[in-house]
Amino acid sequence: MMNTENLMRQAREAQKNAYAPYSGFKVGAALLTCKGLVYRGANVENSSFGLTVCAERIAVFKGVNAGESDFKALAVAASGSGLIYPCGACLQVLAEFTSELAIYLAEGREGFRCFSLNDLLPLRFSLNQ
Repeated sequence: MMNTENLMRQAREAQKNAYAPYSGFKVGAALLTCKGLVYRGANVENSSFGLTVCAERIAVFKGVNAGESDFKALAVAASGSGLIYPCGACLQVLAEFTSELAIYLAEGREGFRCFSLNDLLPLRFSLNQ
């Protein structure tokens, strides 16, 4: 079973693959499935900024393309100081698959804090409402 420290370590490792030539802001994400598999992603910037894709969404899309849709936890590591929260678009994509997701956000080089998806996106959009 993947522990939180190992999941965060995978997010930090994924961060090394970020393509961020414009902002220099590198983000890595590691998404844990209920089966114990991990899908990693790193942000990919584009000179047409609206085409930039976040690390969290890349991890989700990789998991879904591999046939997974039951997600348990997400770890996110980013350059910069303090907590870096996932953007609203990433949270909404995650909410498509679960509302019970634990989200671990890097705090400094070693620490992290845990939130639930409900904490970060309490009023998500749904066609089923």
